[in-house]
Amino acid sequence: MELKDVVSIGGKPGLHQVVGRRTNGLIVESIDDRKKRTPTSLTQKVSVLEDISIYTYDGDVRLREVLKSLDTLVKDGLTLVEKKEGGDAIRDFFRKVLPEFDEDQVYTSDILKVCNWYTVLKDHIDFQKEAEEEESTEDKKSGASTKAAAKPKKTPVKKVSTKSAPAKAPKLTQRKMS
Repeated sequence: MELKDVVSIGGKPGLHQVVGRRTNGLIVESIDDRKKRTPTSLTQKVSVLEDISIYTYDGDVRLREVLKSLDTLVKDGLTLVEKKEGGDAIRDFFRKVLPEFDEDQVYTSDILKVCNWYTVLKDHIDFQKEAEEEESTEDKKSGASTKAAAKPKKTPVKKVSTKSAPAKAPKLTQRKMS
């Protein structure tokens, strides 16, 4: 399983893995012991974990990097925070994971959500490998973008009519007054 296959669905608890696609949504399977499959609709808010970032004072950091840092610290003996510990303790914990996070835009509920997601995903995803793959993909993209910049592509030109259509006058109706 990869982070690009994991989604969070608004209104549904837990995380889900994308197992199929339909014309009007996705088919997802819960990442827990039940492995329940359900369809999503176009009206549901579906967030792919790979696309999520955490605000920092310098910009933002991909969730993948945050999970990698969290995984490293947990393996070194750091314990995850819980809701009952309070806001200051939760923020102090997250400063160890991501020291430059924007405290005005990242709420304690967001931090707890990241910790919960880590707990669910730690047995299914190798965060160190995921981060390395992303770095190699970014290196390839930056090399490809310099090649593309060297040779501009020709784009077809659409012919646009300069004649404007005559404006339609609104229909007026009269009422008879009795």
